[in-house]
Amino acid sequence: MTDDEKGDLLSGYEDIGKHLRQTPRQAKHLAEIGASPIFKLPGSSIVRARRSTLDAWLADREAAARRPADA
Repeated sequence: MTDDEKGDLLSGYEDIGKHLRQTPRQAKHLAEIGASPIFKLPGSSIVRARRSTLDAWLADREAAARRPADA
């Protein structure tokens, strides 16, 4: 893993929530319902997410919210 990749990786609901400007509980809820790109590695109990992936996911959600309902 490169230094850039390490800097892109968030660990735990607290860090993920801070990045999304949400509480850790809100970040956990998004993960539990499968609505966000938060993941656990096999054999690990720590949740993780990449800043770049979260930013892209959020931009997609924003674009979808801005589309006209009949589009």
